[in-house]
Amino acid sequence: MRVYLPSTLTLLAAAHAAREIGPAPFAASAVTPALREWYAGGDLEELEYAAMSAGARASLRLLAADPAAPRRRVVLAAEVPDNLVGWAANAELGTDDRALVEVSAAVPWTKVASGHVDGTDAAADIAAAIEALPAADAGDDDARFTVDGAEGHELLWYATQELQHLFD
Repeated sequence: MRVYLPSTLTLLAAAHAAREIGPAPFAASAVTPALREWYAGGDLEELEYAAMSAGARASLRLLAADPAAPRRRVVLAAEVPDNLVGWAANAELGTDDRALVEVSAAVPWTKVASGHVDGTDAAADIAAAIEALPAADAGDDDARFTVDGAEGHELLWYATQELQHLFD
């Protein structure tokens, strides 16, 4: 199953050095039954884009937890055996993230298919979105608009062999 692993450039460098993403269990995004039901008219490519976008939103929270990390969202696409990916109903997870899954084992670097990273031009908007997260979570519509503004930046695609150049 293709999963989208939220990350930061700092975490990416650590995963590259360790040659795996972990430790498990950890949250990721994927095309889940809930996402398929919500986006019934979408084809697989559209559903995967929605799952990757969910991973990018999760990356914002990782960036908020690490003030020293460069203000660029990172999402790694990886192939994980189905039996290592679990999901539950959104109500059970306490979230409305229809793409949320849990990966129950570390993912070897060899299973990473690609990386998706904000360009440097997105840094100011990403920083503003991170700053607005607490107010957005509290229901402030202006803050939500700022957080949603981060999604106006398309993530750039990187082959796995190119990722190391982002943190060299």
